[in-house]
Amino acid sequence: MVIRMDDVMKRYSRTVALDCFHLHVEKGEVIGLLGPNGAGKTTCLKAIIGLIGIDEGTVSVFGLPQDGKNKEIKRQIGYVTQELTIYEEMSARDNLAFFASLYGLTKTDIDAKIPEVAKLIGLEGRLKDRPKQFSGGMKRRLNIGCSLMHDPKLLILDEPTVGIDPQSRNFILEFVKRLAAEGTTILYTSHYIDEVEAVASRICIMDQGHVIANGTIPELIARIEGDSHILIDVRISNEESLGELKGIPEIKEATLEGNRYHIVVPGGLVVFDKILPILARQTIVNVNSKQPDLEDVFLTLTGKQLRDGA
Repeated sequence: MVIRMDDVMKRYSRTVALDCFHLHVEKGEVIGLLGPNGAGKTTCLKAIIGLIGIDEGTVSVFGLPQDGKNKEIKRQIGYVTQELTIYEEMSARDNLAFFASLYGLTKTDIDAKIPEVAKLIGLEGRLKDRPKQFSGGMKRRLNIGCSLMHDPKLLILDEPTVGIDPQSRNFILEFVKRLAAEGTTILYTSHYIDEVEAVASRICIMDQGHVIANGTIPELIARIEGDSHILIDVRISNEESLGELKGIPEIKEATLEGNRYHIVVPGGLVVFDKILPILARQTIVNVNSKQPDLEDVFLTLTGKQLRDGA
């Protein structure tokens, strides 16, 4: 067991960030951690790393109690934060060397490791350049490289693709898959469900400080297979109509994205006679149904859509 969190409570003043929280991660797993803003994801990660203490419960990493002081635990963790943690005025090589030195690597070890990591992150030809000259995606890759210099057994990636171009995003996802294939244990958070689907072997969905669902994608989808998902496109949507839809007792959940309403109804129930009068005045363009996927699981369990900045 690489990570074990049991009955963890963490409070910030009157706010409960983690509430009787449980998370178990075994060696070699890639765990996708999903949740709306404020679900407690970042607090969970910081408790694992030892950046914050907890109020109740237990946290152990690599079988050792996490008290924030154990250097043996810290040496085995790589942490990629949402915010870039690199030095823009230092060369890419110097960034890699500096962060490696924090973990106690010798100059000989650092010099040997830099070409290996640079190739892994696709920056072998830019080591002499300063990050201020890089694109957002290249900065992200360097940020990840700094977390790999000490060969961590556990890699924690907190929103590693925020604000980058599709090419760099795909590079990072393929890179994560490659690390996973080599046996690195990875904890990955994202606002993009398709990213988590692409890399995770198991998914934990969080809300209000709890894990509310935990399993593989097929296992999670099986929980809502009885639901019908209706997609209705209109010419001009409005929040008032969304509120009316949510007020229909038979509707399990309703959301609005652009001019598309996504309505979840328990299987077998017929509600079009109640939906159509509400939306007819907005000019219905198209009506479709769809098979449930991971995003539908998230929507059904949390009642929220998962979007960057939502």
